[in-house]
Order: sequence, then C-alpha cells, then structure tokens
Amino acid sequence: MGMSLPERVRLVVAALMHASGESQARLAEALGVTQAQVSRRQSGAAAWSLADCEALAVHYGMDVLDFLAGPTRACEALPEERRAGRRRPPVKGEVR
Repeated sequence: MGMSLPERVRLVVAALMHASGESQARLAEALGVTQAQVSRRQSGAAAWSLADCEALAVHYGMDVLDFLAGPTRACEALPEERRAGRRRPPVKGEVR
C-alpha cells in the first residue's frame, strides 16, 4: 500500500522547502501562519488542509495537482527562479 495523503503532503512540503532553500519561518510568513503551526504540520501533530495544499501550490508557483502528485513531481514543477541558489526577493523586514 502507498503512503497516506497526509504523509505525502508532509514529504512534498519538506522536498519543496529543501529545493527552494526556504525555512519554516519564511514559509509560515508567506502562508500567514506561525512557524510553530508549520512545524506541527510537518511533524504530523497537525494536518495540512486542502486549502493549505492549494495555498502551498500557489506559493511555490505550481498547479495543485503537481503539488499533490508527490515530492518528485512537485520538485520537477518548481519554477527555476524558486530553486535554492537563485536570488529571491527579501522578506519584509529582512536585512541582506
């Protein structure tokens, strides 16, 4: 039997965070939640909702079906400009 949907979403988020070089704090800010909420969802203590999945797909610049297809497909769909090592716009209040 394959992995559950909650586990798949956690793996996708982890893979996209790694591929983009994004921290939980930055992801939390982009989604309008706290870093602790992202941490709880990533640890499995709380679940990512379908609305979260849609917001995550938009945040990472991909179709939600690519996001839900799993970590490999999601990373393939990640736009080049979102990949780690590429210059990203600063977060509000961030000093570079």
